[in-house]
Amino acid sequence: MADTSFLAWPFFDESHREFAAAIEEWATTALPTLCPDDEAHGPAMDDTARRLVRELGKAGFLTACVPAAYGGRAKDFDVRGLCLGRETLARHAGLADFSFAMQGLGSAAVTLFGNDRQKAHYLPAVGRGEAIAAFAISEVDAGSDVGAMTTRAVPDGDHYVIDGAKTWISNAGLADFYTVFARLGDAPGAKGLAAFVVDAGTPGLSVSGRIDVIAPHPLGSLRLDGCRVPATNMLGKPGDGFKVAMSVLDVFRSTVGAAALGFARRALDEAIARGRKRRVFDHHLVDFQLTQAKIADMAVAIDAAALLIYRAAWTKDVIGGRVTREASMAKLFATESAQQVIDAAVQIFGGLGVVSGTTVEKLYREIRPLRIYEGASEIQKLVIAGKVMDQ
Repeated sequence: MADTSFLAWPFFDESHREFAAAIEEWATTALPTLCPDDEAHGPAMDDTARRLVRELGKAGFLTACVPAAYGGRAKDFDVRGLCLGRETLARHAGLADFSFAMQGLGSAAVTLFGNDRQKAHYLPAVGRGEAIAAFAISEVDAGSDVGAMTTRAVPDGDHYVIDGAKTWISNAGLADFYTVFARLGDAPGAKGLAAFVVDAGTPGLSVSGRIDVIAPHPLGSLRLDGCRVPATNMLGKPGDGFKVAMSVLDVFRSTVGAAALGFARRALDEAIARGRKRRVFDHHLVDFQLTQAKIADMAVAIDAAALLIYRAAWTKDVIGGRVTREASMAKLFATESAQQVIDAAVQIFGGLGVVSGTTVEKLYREIRPLRIYEGASEIQKLVIAGKVMDQ
């Protein structure tokens, strides 16, 4: 059982402790049935992800993903709730964390920049788990460099016609709607971008391929060929696209750190259990000081990551405004240190740690993408340095 003493920290109120206890109980009892094989691929994985979203909605946990006016826990986001949800679910099953997180990430632009009609149309169904959301910004040559985006949106009467391609899109093929980013006109770099809500059934929008990754998640590429989207589906104003994207990441980078924290906590639990069971040279592995040193380093890294994550989440929830520095620090440290924690767990397991399907081997694959998506570690360092030097 992972340590829960951090819930007594002043970052949380009683509603957060209740939320954490409820989602822990649900994950313990429901996930073995809902997600018996989080290594499934293809249609089986898609079916599991859909079922997870539906059941998370029924259980009330997706209320952390939408505003209070549309059935949610807080005015805009309950970032602490999002982080607690991701940490808990990641500790149990990576696909469950993915399904929870994407409901927030995929709909966040609507929450932050949508008008009343857009919010009323999309957000209640997201919070109930009845509509699956997706965030479509990355392209083959435009990942960290958003300004290199080539997908274009051209006005045509009361519509925009979007042409281009997106890749690395979570929930591609599963989503009921996508937040799609495109370039307006010829403004250079990050200027002149816009965000649109595009329904999955819109003519001209198609899934052009699926992408298999080391930790199975629904991931693919999209093609937009003459995709006509009503102008009323734009989020914010023309040219707001970069601001929309960065505002969304300002919220969700902390939650990526929380998922990493969940993986790290599970790795520590597994390592201690293995160390207590495995005997080497007539002693249990945990009796050796080298093992104890590893466990101490793992525990320190976990607590330090938790402090950074929940500082960022508390700051966003309570103080408000941009938390770019805090969120980038949380994501950078939590994902990098979780990689080290999980690597140490694999080492403690020895040869068994690299056998396909063992828990620590799966954690090793789960953690690696988190150091890349929603801003690679190198990008986080640039963001942090920029904010520090601007003080």
